[in-house]
Amino acid sequence: MGQPKQLLPLHDKPIIRHCIDNLITSGIENIVAVLGNRRDEVLAVIQEMPVKIVLNKNQESEMAESVRIGLRAISENSSGVLICLSDHPLVSVDTLKILMQCFLETPDKIIIPLYKGKRGHPTLFPRNVIEEIFNGGTLRDIIDKNRSRLKFLNVQDEGVILDMDTKEDYERILKKIRN
Repeated sequence: MGQPKQLLPLHDKPIIRHCIDNLITSGIENIVAVLGNRRDEVLAVIQEMPVKIVLNKNQESEMAESVRIGLRAISENSSGVLICLSDHPLVSVDTLKILMQCFLETPDKIIIPLYKGKRGHPTLFPRNVIEEIFNGGTLRDIIDKNRSRLKFLNVQDEGVILDMDTKEDYERILKKIRN
């Protein structure tokens, strides 16, 4: 995109601030932001936010490495881990609350939101399950290995499937929030 997508504006603030604000508003207290590419620029816009910031210095690594780095930084008291991607900026506060409520009711399940039958993000993992990522593999590998523990949660939030990988995706997201 020519610049970090986390820094693109959405609702008068950078996307990453918007995402973190939604996490805070939803009641999540133990937030870890894993920064990678162009981290100094991203850090400058979130350094005063109530988040723990950790760095993935290997810019060529897979997302699984960022998850491992983030897991090392979370509170020992955390029973679940919500993996949120800043390229899904339209996930609503209500959806985050619904995911957390579902986890309280089924704490042994991997909870994946569905919008009109399509899998989305963020995914909520029991801590003991996601720690399998330290054995190698990816989040997808963990999900595949634990199919009996999957819980698909229907949500009315298109934001769970709207990702932002291209300029066209970003324009589509901006159009959605204008409507």
